[in-house]
Amino acid sequence: MSEEVKEVSKADYSADSIQVLEGLEAVRKRPSMYIGDTGFKGLHHLVYEVVDNSIDEALAGHCNNIDVKINEDNSITVRDNGRGIPTDFHAKEKKSALEVVMTVLHAGGKFDKDSYKVSGGLHGVGVSCVNALSTDLKVTVWRNGKTFQQEYQIGKPLYDVKEIGTTDDRGTQVQFKPDASIFTTTEYSFDTLSSRLRELAFLNKGIRLTITDLRDLDDDGKAKCVSFFSEGGLREFVEYLDATREKLIESPMYMEGEKQGIPVEVAMLYNNSYSENIHSYVNNINTHEGGTHLAGFRRGLTRTLKTYAEKSGMLAKVKFEIAGDDFREGLTAVISVKVQEPQFEGQTKTKLGNNEVMGAVDQAVSEMLSNYLEENPKQARIIVDKVILAATARHAARKAREMVQRKNVLTGTGLPGKLSDCSETDPSMCELYLVEGDSAGGTAKQGRNRAFQAILPLRGKILNVEKAMMYKIFENEEIKNMFTAMGVSIGTEEDSKQLNIAKLRYHKIIIMTDADIDGSHITTLILTFFFRYMKELIEQGYIYIATPPLYLVKRGKAERYCWTEDDRLNAIKDLGGEKESTVNIQRYKGLGEMNAEQLWTTTMNPEFRTLRQVTIDSAAEADRIFSMLMGDEVPPRREFIEANAKYAKIDA
Repeated sequence: MSEEVKEVSKADYSADSIQVLEGLEAVRKRPSMYIGDTGFKGLHHLVYEVVDNSIDEALAGHCNNIDVKINEDNSITVRDNGRGIPTDFHAKEKKSALEVVMTVLHAGGKFDKDSYKVSGGLHGVGVSCVNALSTDLKVTVWRNGKTFQQEYQIGKPLYDVKEIGTTDDRGTQVQFKPDASIFTTTEYSFDTLSSRLRELAFLNKGIRLTITDLRDLDDDGKAKCVSFFSEGGLREFVEYLDATREKLIESPMYMEGEKQGIPVEVAMLYNNSYSENIHSYVNNINTHEGGTHLAGFRRGLTRTLKTYAEKSGMLAKVKFEIAGDDFREGLTAVISVKVQEPQFEGQTKTKLGNNEVMGAVDQAVSEMLSNYLEENPKQARIIVDKVILAATARHAARKAREMVQRKNVLTGTGLPGKLSDCSETDPSMCELYLVEGDSAGGTAKQGRNRAFQAILPLRGKILNVEKAMMYKIFENEEIKNMFTAMGVSIGTEEDSKQLNIAKLRYHKIIIMTDADIDGSHITTLILTFFFRYMKELIEQGYIYIATPPLYLVKRGKAERYCWTEDDRLNAIKDLGGEKESTVNIQRYKGLGEMNAEQLWTTTMNPEFRTLRQVTIDSAAEADRIFSMLMGDEVPPRREFIEANAKYAKIDA
């Protein structure tokens, strides 16, 4: 139950002024409080809540198979082979336990420590929230040789739980259809759900998770279907993430066990890249803000590697201090802990705060790494050489950074000469367009609203940061211009890759490139840079991609801009009727082909433009894709492009 106070004057304020939202009404009234938002992420979160219940059964040792179906009407069906939700009478609530679970917030076996030792679903609000936000939901339970069923509309039961037959099966099936009056989108993404199920398979070895898309049938009428199963757990996870990188050591370092009463699983692998890719999980929840388990990992790694390097004499000739992040360059690692009562902190409640976890992970990593280094002296030397190279490059990068900062001081404002700034100074009101080329930059400068829109033209393709050492990145002119224009800095004494956005000058940073292959490549290069070195800007929702039109269809004075092939065909039909030859079609190969007014109207005017906000559904999957797209391995990149060519369109 939650309370909402109406806006009334003091004279009218009385007991009648308090509106009490009973049961699931609170969820429908303020859905974002429970599932984050009512857009794409919130829609998919509903599926995760239901799957979490099945995973909890698996963690308790009662389930090894979970099936997810996207039905033709974008409803979802999730079925597991667990024990089945209890259906017997609940004495306190005076109704079936199944109905309690489905209709009462925060009700379920996971709050009873005897039923579930740990639970991923504790981070969410349970299947009752899904019920509240669905127009229709049906739950079927196979338990104790009987089949039970109950249906709901907008969270309200249509009838009491009823027995509908006998069975040899066991488990639970939940089918629901999200409420279109609440969600801004109701179309599920197969790739997004697949990514999460793959992640869960790695995090919970021995469980098979299958996803079927009944909207996508082949010529034989067979639905698209993918199954995920991992025997090696996190060991296989890091190998999957590093599949397109050149490995420095052949097989991952790995440990699994209980330390200080906390189950810990860790896998790590070194590669020849210059980025640090560490992904941490608590009870299957991706803690992308880190927390005590990540701090424990870093502490154990740094101390153990440094001790070994000093004892081996490999640091004798190094003239400068080795920093913590030098030990993590080129490292891919996954940390997974199971905590009975996790305490989450941070802006998005994805930062673990349990102090006892730090020591447990520190101990686990120290033991694993010490054993590996002693037993594998050749690989140990390769790792330490990589650390020394990283430290040398970091010192060079610091000098490059200092040169940039010194130049900023000497030039007063320190802003790049090519930047056409806006007059507004409140960052929340300001937009920065990163525009491909001087020609398009000139058009954008003429077409913009100078009050709140700034333009920074970028010359050619920026450096591919995936294949560049850090000091080379800071020496790149276009990247230096982006840093100084945005007002952000990078690097502290503790962490040379720490981003400082306290003086960020724009809260909308918009990548605006040509709607062609070269433009897409430049966009990917810029996004790779943001993901590797400014991920916080993406996480806080500051990065966007502009969507310029592909065509202008005209007939006489009538004209229509088109963003897709379907738009173009519909425009020809609407404007040309049966005489298509009377229609003039202009294909925009670049932003520079539009005049300032056209660019403003279609792409920059907040009233009419469409901006695509860049978000990260899965940091691990994004890490893998950027590595694959921008790395040296050609075959996987070709396979990815071929598999996704049909999705390569701009949604306007």
